[in-house]
Amino acid sequence: MTKPVVIVGASMGGLRSAEALRRFGYTGPITVIGDEPWAPYNRPPLSKEVLAGDVVSHETVAFPQRAATADVGWVLGRRVVSTDLEHNTVTTDDGEVFEYSNLIVATGLRPKRQVYPNNIHAGRHIIRTIDDAMALRAELKPGVRVVVLGAGFIGCETAATARKLGCEVTVVAPGTVPMLRPLGEELATELQRRQEAEGVRFLLKRSVADLVGESRIEGVTLDDGTELACDVFIEAIGSHPNTEWLEGSDIDITDGLLCNANLRALKTSGEAWSNVWGVGDVVRFPNSIFDEIPRRVEHWNIPSECAKYVGSAIATGEAGEVFRPIPSFWSDQFDVHILAFGLLALADRNKLVEGAIDGDCVFEYYRGDKLVGAAGIGLRSVVQGYRKVFEG
Repeated sequence: MTKPVVIVGASMGGLRSAEALRRFGYTGPITVIGDEPWAPYNRPPLSKEVLAGDVVSHETVAFPQRAATADVGWVLGRRVVSTDLEHNTVTTDDGEVFEYSNLIVATGLRPKRQVYPNNIHAGRHIIRTIDDAMALRAELKPGVRVVVLGAGFIGCETAATARKLGCEVTVVAPGTVPMLRPLGEELATELQRRQEAEGVRFLLKRSVADLVGESRIEGVTLDDGTELACDVFIEAIGSHPNTEWLEGSDIDITDGLLCNANLRALKTSGEAWSNVWGVGDVVRFPNSIFDEIPRRVEHWNIPSECAKYVGSAIATGEAGEVFRPIPSFWSDQFDVHILAFGLLALADRNKLVEGAIDGDCVFEYYRGDKLVGAAGIGLRSVVQGYRKVFEG
């Protein structure tokens, strides 16, 4: 029997990879291994509309299973702990060994966690999985005092959701304004103003030095000695790529899985593995739309774009043109809907090109004279038009 294509990671990237393999004509066996017990589900809504609902459940975010992938072998609730790339095997935490013809790495990210002198855990939360969202939603009641550490998109989205649920919310972050790196100062400052108008409090240029409490969290101490009362503490300070299971192999996992422009994983020598591929935000790859520097891109469309490319390459035996996706993301905070295309964080300047900053508006982002991104509040059709600009 033909050795299966093994996909490590059973989230969106894993599911879309299996679908793409079938769509492009691969008829052999497929095995998908994931450490969560749940079938693949959509993560971005977890900090937004799903968390805001009365009940958080897998059914609300589960991806539909298509008939084409009904014969895929799903190995869920088991973690891959090691791999032997020379002999084409991966091993799970219960000792089972899986052989493969091609290996797709789609293990994604996990949230960073702080370690404090008083490192209590009850009342502390992250939000990455459906189980995280279930645990957090159970604690978000009217009047609950919430401290969010981190003012990126996940932190600000979670803060907005908690505030809509009636919580008292404070965001603590070291930056000067929330979401500064991707959005730039003018748009980021406006979004802070809109959050504050809804009752979210920001303590910026600050960090959390320690936690207060015995059996569960009762407060946090900031680096300037200020103590904040706190019933729920949410850490939203970035992510680590899940690549530990690849350690000990001849493969570059410096800041994620390094891949070439065809999404083949690279050895430490720079040579590509012929049958090891990367999918999703665990992957660091070059994108010639912008330059040749490999980067991890944590935008929502990247797993699907990677999966389509890799599935086609394996099924047809041809990698085709180099991988050049147009990154895209969205964010919902209160009644504000943000949509963006490109890599905004590469910009050294931006400018308002349509609308008004205190209403619906569109910004363009430039590195030197080159357009590298566009973002808007509202005006969705205008922002969507930038996809064609990058495609051209």
